[in-house]
Amino acid sequence: MELICGIDEAGRGPLVGNVLAGAVILDIHKPIQGLKDSKKLSALQRNALYEEIIHSSIAWGIGSASPREIDQLNILQASMLAMQRALEHLIQNSKIIPSLVLVDGNRLPQINIEAKAIVKGDSKEPSISAASILAKVTRDREMLFMHEQYPQYGYDQHMGYPTQMHLQMIAKHGLVPGYRKSFGPVKKILGHHHA
Repeated sequence: MELICGIDEAGRGPLVGNVLAGAVILDIHKPIQGLKDSKKLSALQRNALYEEIIHSSIAWGIGSASPREIDQLNILQASMLAMQRALEHLIQNSKIIPSLVLVDGNRLPQINIEAKAIVKGDSKEPSISAASILAKVTRDREMLFMHEQYPQYGYDQHMGYPTQMHLQMIAKHGLVPGYRKSFGPVKKILGHHHA
């Protein structure tokens, strides 16, 4: 039986927090209904699917790269690192090595397994959709945790993305730990504070 592992990331665009990646090997005997690109699902649907993926898949893993790593490497390389870590987590957890890895997008992380990059893979390959849901739900949960710590920033609404409201809140309250200092809007605010 060919074990295909899908990998996808979430959180390239936000100004704050980790970039997350999921890796999933689905069980063809336990098909999961409703898998699609996580961005096309409601939070409620994603959370329900997240539980189902964790319980029904053959193996799964989650990896992340920190804001500091994002600033050191750049967001693309940090996304690749998160993907590598998700795959390592899956292999460590399950002791299963997939025969093929399918990655959403047009680039591949450095891994020692045969891999294919698939543009818009999260809407074509169920295992990539599943990985995108794990990554997105985990990332949203991290943002909700940040919201509990710093409620005045409204992380529960913008999830760290550079919305008008988010930029206004940073301008008003300054930066808290976890911001990506290499990102334009954050750089700009840091520049103002030094001036």
